[in-house]
Amino acid sequence: MENTVEAIATNNLLLIFAAIAITGIVLGRLSEIIKVPDVILYLIAGIIIGPAVLNLISIQAFPVENNLILTFGSAFILYEGGREINLKVLNKVKLSVGMLATVGVIISAGIVGLFAGKIFGLPIMTALLLGSVVASTDPAALIPVFKQVPIKDKIKQTVVSESAFNDAVGAILVSTLLGVVTSGHLSIGKSIEELVVATVVGVGVGIVMGYVFSVLISDKKWGVFHSYAPIMSILKVALAYEIAVLLHGSGYMAVFIAGLIAGNKKMFGLWVPEYDFHSEHNFRENIGSLCRMGIFVVLGTQVNLEALAKYWAPALIVVLVLMFIARPIVVLVSTSFDKNAKWTFKEKLFMMWVRETGVIPAALSGIIVSMKLPGYEIISSVVFMTILVTLIVQASTTKFVAKKLGVLEEDNNDKTKITA
Repeated sequence: MENTVEAIATNNLLLIFAAIAITGIVLGRLSEIIKVPDVILYLIAGIIIGPAVLNLISIQAFPVENNLILTFGSAFILYEGGREINLKVLNKVKLSVGMLATVGVIISAGIVGLFAGKIFGLPIMTALLLGSVVASTDPAALIPVFKQVPIKDKIKQTVVSESAFNDAVGAILVSTLLGVVTSGHLSIGKSIEELVVATVVGVGVGIVMGYVFSVLISDKKWGVFHSYAPIMSILKVALAYEIAVLLHGSGYMAVFIAGLIAGNKKMFGLWVPEYDFHSEHNFRENIGSLCRMGIFVVLGTQVNLEALAKYWAPALIVVLVLMFIARPIVVLVSTSFDKNAKWTFKEKLFMMWVRETGVIPAALSGIIVSMKLPGYEIISSVVFMTILVTLIVQASTTKFVAKKLGVLEEDNNDKTKITA
């Protein structure tokens, strides 16, 4: 029985879980000691234990397990990010968020694509496809960093909301360009229709799921499941994601909106009994930690060091273009229209610096690699160089840069104390 295909697959899944959990716990503790964001250590560990170095775990051989970890992990972290958002604060910066998540993605894709085409000698559509893959920021990378670094609410919620909404825009842009590269036809109308449907359905499903589940675990007469609040949080994420995808919407947007509603349930007069609230909170913290470990260890195992070794120099130049040319232009353009937000120059500088790349670009890159499109090795190398550089350089320096620019939450508290 232990040698059947099912038994071997089960054993492999248990082995993967054990390896990720042990690696995550040890490195999580180490990150606390050396004051480095844990996601960076998880990513490096994944590279070491993966096929690139020690070959202890080859998760590419288990596509179902791989997709489960990346999809559910990203969805849950995005849900947690939504819970961190204050609707009153978000309302003040909604124009900036909207611009960053739409126009910003297109500007990033265009600038990076044009430079990549020149640097690698790629056809224009393939180069723009590359630019589109790395154009969206990643909530799975940003949210864990912001949990460790207390940034001003306005900035944190703008950047986290941007990363939630721009995933859908980035994915649709990639799917549009994939259609052009494979068939040679471009349909602007169809792309806009896809974006509208994905957004409306994702937001709609998220609102319904977020509100219904908040009612079911509340202290109101319909709150009959409040003692199962921790389990309901997992169920909420799974159902919001799957129902949105089933209706051709954005699953990631649905879970983010569900989290947004759950995190602001007091605005709707909904309260969770105190014991169940703490129980759910602790449960979500642990599941979130496990998802974070799984995502970044798995991403590390997928880094192709051979392709990186071949293309590292031009790929690094493309990443620098993204960080120091595309991102600053995106922030300046997107925030210039939002007078109500009253952005300071230092706040804009900080937003230019935080644009980590992670799960969604890696997943999109995986689709392109599986299709073996012309230039797929170059796209894969640039994507993983972007993940490595933005996580290792930007995530690890977030606190330092925030302190220098005076955008840490504690800075406000200090000022308040002084003026008081």
